[in-house]
Amino acid sequence: MTELERAERTEHAEGGRYTVPGKEYERDTRYITDRITVDARDGWPVEAGRYRLVAARACPWANRSIVVRRLLGLEDAISLGLPGPTHDERSWTFDLDPGGRDPVLGIERLQEAFFARDPEYPRGITVPAIVDVPSGAVVTNDFAQITLDLSTQWTAFHRPGAPDLYPEELRAEIDDVAQRVFTEVNNGVYRCGFAGSQEAYDEAYARLWTAMDWLEERLTGRRYLVGDTITEADVRLFTTLVRFDAVYHGHFKANRNRLTEMPALWAYARDLFQTPGFGDTVDFAQIKQHYYVVHRDINPTGIVPQGPDLAGWVTPHGREALGGRPFGDGTPPGPVRDGERVEPAHTPLR
Repeated sequence: MTELERAERTEHAEGGRYTVPGKEYERDTRYITDRITVDARDGWPVEAGRYRLVAARACPWANRSIVVRRLLGLEDAISLGLPGPTHDERSWTFDLDPGGRDPVLGIERLQEAFFARDPEYPRGITVPAIVDVPSGAVVTNDFAQITLDLSTQWTAFHRPGAPDLYPEELRAEIDDVAQRVFTEVNNGVYRCGFAGSQEAYDEAYARLWTAMDWLEERLTGRRYLVGDTITEADVRLFTTLVRFDAVYHGHFKANRNRLTEMPALWAYARDLFQTPGFGDTVDFAQIKQHYYVVHRDINPTGIVPQGPDLAGWVTPHGREALGGRPFGDGTPPGPVRDGERVEPAHTPLR
């Protein structure tokens, strides 16, 4: 198998593809776009206990759905399935569960839920995915819409004091900021890492750091990306920033600066990390295992580095001086539920 074939198989499972073979990476955004809504417009009504969110902690796109579920207090309404940090070209697997099977869905591979929806399903087996428990079939893996619907369609099951992560009066600005964050930063690090030519890499690198400099400037005088509270835009940026020094700086060659060398972004990332609902969803060990083990085209030996030192994530950030109210008129989420806690050895939050 060639390096390109290995990369294509890896990214098929992660939701990416090469538009020009060996040259430029582009994420495949052809998802199952059904939505779970109050009016059941796609045939999937909002119903507590019916659905299971399958979301690997290693994956940034899935991590954002775990964060939003916890911030909104949807643990009792939507259960959480956690695949392990690695996968093969076929699928994410439930190797962390007893017997290697998800205890609710009874499956070994997420692929089984996609095939229950479509036996000929031709695209990437991606997380996050929401599965209809009675049928065992995937409802949606449209990661961008999933978190928005958790905020807007599941309000009847939000905890008391849940924040409004997608306030109506700020949606246009949130959408604009989130779109730039997605194209230039969330996906920008992948364009660097999977560039198949020097020209493609150089262009991806320039785009990424133009956006990172824009974010550094934007966050120098304001605590959050949009408004004075945490919104969907912050969730989407956080899951890339928290992986930046541990993975993207070296593994993906996004190495002009470490995050720790960008004062505003580093303080902003620590501020969010220390906010309940963010850092307590992060498993650095799984993150590193995923990228360094799965991406053998980039890291053929599969060796997982020991560093970087994570102690800085819990140092004072000083962002309170900028004002803002993390949860607006709401309150922080309570303690992490039993069975969903990150092992202490895997995070500096102890």
